[in-house]
Amino acid sequence: MNDTLKLSSFLTAGVLALTAYSGQAAARDQISIVGSSTVFPFATTVAERFGKTTDFKTPVVESTGSGGGLKLFCAGIGDRHPDIANASRRIKKSEVELCAANGVKDIVEVKIGYDGIVLANSKKGAPVKLSLRDVFLALAKDVPDGDGKTKPNSYKTWKQVNPSLPDVKIEVLGPPPTSGTRDAFVELAMEGGCKTFDWIKSLKKSDKNAYKALCHTVREDGAFVEAGENDNLIVRKLEANPKAFGIFGYSFLDQNADVVQGSLINDKEPSFENISDGSYPVSRALYFYVKKAHLAAVPGIEAYLAEFSSDRARGEDGYLTEKGLIPMSSDESSEWAAKVKNLQNLSM
Repeated sequence: MNDTLKLSSFLTAGVLALTAYSGQAAARDQISIVGSSTVFPFATTVAERFGKTTDFKTPVVESTGSGGGLKLFCAGIGDRHPDIANASRRIKKSEVELCAANGVKDIVEVKIGYDGIVLANSKKGAPVKLSLRDVFLALAKDVPDGDGKTKPNSYKTWKQVNPSLPDVKIEVLGPPPTSGTRDAFVELAMEGGCKTFDWIKSLKKSDKNAYKALCHTVREDGAFVEAGENDNLIVRKLEANPKAFGIFGYSFLDQNADVVQGSLINDKEPSFENISDGSYPVSRALYFYVKKAHLAAVPGIEAYLAEFSSDRARGEDGYLTEKGLIPMSSDESSEWAAKVKNLQNLSM
């Protein structure tokens, strides 16, 4: 296809998208962003800077959790639906299918960097060293019984999980199932500990569903407490209860280092350096997703993408590193910047 035909095709698609958009409601003049509580402080920082340094209005950013945000994002095209969804995990195939079923067919994926998930407690309490196996045994609904079978989790204290740990009640405040942090924690930390049992690791090949059910199911007897999508609230609760632990992103640990401390996991501290080099075992990539159909209808979306993808924002010395974002390598950063500049469609 020659350049003239490409331009014609692009303009036609844009007109059709804009027609579909404006047919549902009048266009907004302010970008609407929903999604991950982990990405929320980064997106808010970029939005505020964007509003102050451009002629566009400051985008509205809401913390709804990754799953909740993508559900809103995929619900349709038009003024009533958000333009961008933040996510602390990659979008799922089922979510892409939901988007497509509701007319959201062209999506730009933007990777912004990395984050670690911490198991933290108040600095009023003692620092703790945990293994991934400790985390699994403390928080799984069912645990190995020592005979190649499982039993309901009856561990009440950390010392029962591992004699070297404190004789303190297991009480962990964490995010709900709609949270990308919860998804990533379950996959990286709990499954990471689950598969340290050889017979469970082999179960992944023989019965993948049984393996996932065992390794990914969190106990519901009060040891794990769903504390909502507000990570700042978890930090405040840890201050009030030095014996409890909380699960949240590294950025919240970094911003509240005066009152909370991260547990060592597999002898690795949740630090900027350890997350950056991959040695801290519970780390994940962060993303956001953009509707191409809204680019022509809502002013400033492409400029917002350019700001978020710039070195001054998410580069090694960018202003988002001050908020706790772990930057990508220069090569990976350049690769993603090119994808964003070309508005490359999501590819699963």
